[in-house]
Amino acid sequence: MISGSGGASDGGGTEFTAEGLAPVLAEACATAGLDHNGAELLRLGSNAVYRLGPSPVIVRIARDPAVQAEMERAVSVARWLESHDFPAMRAPASVAQPLLVRGLVVTFWESVQDHEEYATVGELADLLRRLHWLEEPETLGLPYFDPLAKLAASLDGLDGVSEADRMFLEERAARLGKDYDRLDFVLPFGLIHGDASIGNILRHRDGHAVLIDLDGFALAPREWDLIQTAMFYDRFGWHTKAEYADFVHRYGFDLMNWPGYETLADLRELMMVAWLGHQVTTSESAAAEFGRRVQSLRTGKGRDEWGPF
Repeated sequence: MISGSGGASDGGGTEFTAEGLAPVLAEACATAGLDHNGAELLRLGSNAVYRLGPSPVIVRIARDPAVQAEMERAVSVARWLESHDFPAMRAPASVAQPLLVRGLVVTFWESVQDHEEYATVGELADLLRRLHWLEEPETLGLPYFDPLAKLAASLDGLDGVSEADRMFLEERAARLGKDYDRLDFVLPFGLIHGDASIGNILRHRDGHAVLIDLDGFALAPREWDLIQTAMFYDRFGWHTKAEYADFVHRYGFDLMNWPGYETLADLRELMMVAWLGHQVTTSESAAAEFGRRVQSLRTGKGRDEWGPF
């Protein structure tokens, strides 16, 4: 980790808004030798994502300063994937990163497109199949993915939701934890992306598909990289039957035929709801969607009304 002049481990009280982050962006770019003038704010959520005008570079500022280790690993993963000519986002070799600026973690990435366009679920299957054939080096220091620990940590921080909702989610997590521990995974254990979905595969400006958001790379059963596409089709209707069939054909395995599918889908779904619960105090739309999702978990109905978030 490289520290900027204003680094502070607690976030330094920086307001996570376009105005509050302006000096963070300016200082980070100056440290990296990049021009921030004309930067375009593309997204403001868990991360603030900017495209620099003068150069094809994306700047990502993380809201949570605790992601330092994850972003260090993401940069290492990106450079390792580049050494294998794997289609993924690239970390500019000329920039020493991540940076810690005013307590926030900042990373720089090569821009892959001029206008946002996602690739297809079939191309996602192709990349996951190729990724799962790679053998990761020990030098990457990838962690073992523990979904139960990740979910527990997320639920512990749900201070903005009602006590009744929080207790319901915790009880559901406890039941699912027992079911998860009994699962018999059938795909090989190894390298996973960790958040493999249509939202993390972009169309490069030259036409090919690339994986983005590499900070979730870990070691785990490969079923984890297939669950979102399956449940997005089966539970939420976000993919068509034809799209999911193409995904299955190109990857070579239908997760929905595996006996553990429902448990894994329930657990991944609960992680999605818990993540959204952290946004309820800052976003009216997130609060409404959180309420809709919790109600559907309580009743078992209405999952086809969930909106992507």
